[in-house]
Amino acid sequence: MATVTSYGAAEVVTGSCHLLHIEGGPQILIDCGMFQGREEDRNNTPFEFDPTAVDHLLVTHAHLDHVGRIPKLVKEGFTGTIHATAATRDLTEVILLDSAKIMKEDYQTSYRKAQRRGKEDDVREALYTEEDVEAAFDLAWHYPTYEETFTMQEGIKVTYYNAGHILGSAFIEIIYLENNVEHTIVFSGDIGNDNNIVLPDLKPCRHTDYLYVESTYGDRNHQSAEVSTTEFKRIIIDTLHDWGNVLIPSFAVERTQELLCILKEMYYRKELPDCKIFVDSPMAIRATEVYRNYAAQLSSECQQIKERDGTVFDFEDLIYTLDVDASKSINEVDHRAIIIAGSGMCTGGRILHHFKNRLWNRKNAVIFVGYQAVDTLGRYIVDGARWVKIYDEDILIKASIYTINGFSAHADQNGILKWISQMEGLKKIYLVHGEEDKQIILRSVLENALHLRAHIVEPEEVIYLQ
Repeated sequence: MATVTSYGAAEVVTGSCHLLHIEGGPQILIDCGMFQGREEDRNNTPFEFDPTAVDHLLVTHAHLDHVGRIPKLVKEGFTGTIHATAATRDLTEVILLDSAKIMKEDYQTSYRKAQRRGKEDDVREALYTEEDVEAAFDLAWHYPTYEETFTMQEGIKVTYYNAGHILGSAFIEIIYLENNVEHTIVFSGDIGNDNNIVLPDLKPCRHTDYLYVESTYGDRNHQSAEVSTTEFKRIIIDTLHDWGNVLIPSFAVERTQELLCILKEMYYRKELPDCKIFVDSPMAIRATEVYRNYAAQLSSECQQIKERDGTVFDFEDLIYTLDVDASKSINEVDHRAIIIAGSGMCTGGRILHHFKNRLWNRKNAVIFVGYQAVDTLGRYIVDGARWVKIYDEDILIKASIYTINGFSAHADQNGILKWISQMEGLKKIYLVHGEEDKQIILRSVLENALHLRAHIVEPEEVIYLQ
């Protein structure tokens, strides 16, 4: 009998980590992500399972909440094989090195403050270092290609399919033998929104017995890509015409590249007022380079742009600010700047400096283009906060605040239903990677619309697949 235990992304969105144990076979971990928002302290607790007993790690994609604890896993004894698409491997390296750098800087800052109070012993060490990241990449890595099945061991076959979420993302099909009968389980990872500008659409899943599916937006539907793009353009144009600046807290992977495609087309169609556009995120800059390296995996629209211009993302008014001095120089641009900076949920990174310098100016605008987890600064602002504390300074919010959810790289409720409705043989659906109130709504819709049983997975609940 096979069992699955979820040690993350159970009744919460982040920290994806699911352990599949096939009787008589290997222990297989699907993702090992970082907790964010109110669950963040869980990153520092020991794993609830033995990392040394895990034989294989299957990575669905390179977002921090799916890969962020891999160095910790290795640090605590994992020595098995890591399976990920080549693009996911390259993006994971960018993301983990950036994460280690930020944690080191946060530790050093906290330690200096603690020294002044004589409280050095109260400062928690960084979760892992750049050396720990490098150790993870010294392990054996296997790079499956989409739709090519590989045998993990006799009786266990694995196939990666394009999830249409970010570059390299996959949903994973695992077929295993039990009493000479084949059983299939699919882990969705995060599945994409068919409105994605940069990537091809999510692949159908034709058959599975058991499905572990994300439910981030299980309670709602996104507005269309056309409406979202039109709204985005209007905010940009109106703010720049008013001699203001636009701040965009953006995820480094996928969202930044999608926005660059829109801004580039605005530039070429002469829709964009005279301005400067800054990508002020070292991680986003490096991630964009990875996207360039895998341009053949991008959408047909991106292929056409590359054929026309020789490059998918770059254009004359676009400036990449990789080093700190270049980032600081943005402060000298008083008006008509579009600043794309991390982090996407405003939990750190250079967006905080731009908030401190510009959030209090009513001429400016902030556009949120991605999910904001509970208890993050981004969520507080989206929920209507009037004041926020940034670097121990209270900042009054006078800038206009906008949220555009149509750019989400996650499937919405209709997208999840459409994907599941194509599956044959489905015995049970397990809802993960979502807030519980949204999962309750999705469970009801699945049962009423598709007449399928759905279960909300609890933290550390052992699911017996039978």
